[in-house]
Amino acid sequence: MDSWVVSMMLGGSLFLGSLALFAFLWAVKNGQFDDENKFLNAVKFDGVEDLNDAVKKERKKEEARKKNYRPE
Repeated sequence: MDSWVVSMMLGGSLFLGSLALFAFLWAVKNGQFDDENKFLNAVKFDGVEDLNDAVKKERKKEEARKKNYRPE
């Protein structure tokens, strides 16, 4: 391989890497990854019906697991 090909590949990869780093730092600065209330809102707005449905599903899974259990 010629040295100019290696230098072009190195230059291109450095340019693309620095571009990606710049985009990431810009996104962090502008708050793209800030989601402080995600988990709080999930708990706060979770209804009683949703929680009861989740409990019923877990009970059904447990009953199905007990029915399918066969000691050998």
